[in-house]
Amino acid sequence: MRITVFRRLMADEFGRGRAEVLAQDHVLSGLGGKTVDQALAAGIPAKQIWREVCEAFDVPSERR
Repeated sequence: MRITVFRRLMADEFGRGRAEVLAQDHVLSGLGGKTVDQALAAGIPAKQIWREVCEAFDVPSERR
């Protein structure tokens, strides 16, 4: 998954502003205690990050 697709999925699910805040501030235990932005910078695949976000925020399966 491309990062641009990932960012679009985040914005579609949470709204642009909230998606940006979540990416910067919300620490995900499934990503080793990293935020989305930190995980992307560390080279963790966007698809893996999206799965963790979906799990953490109970995103319905049809939007995962």
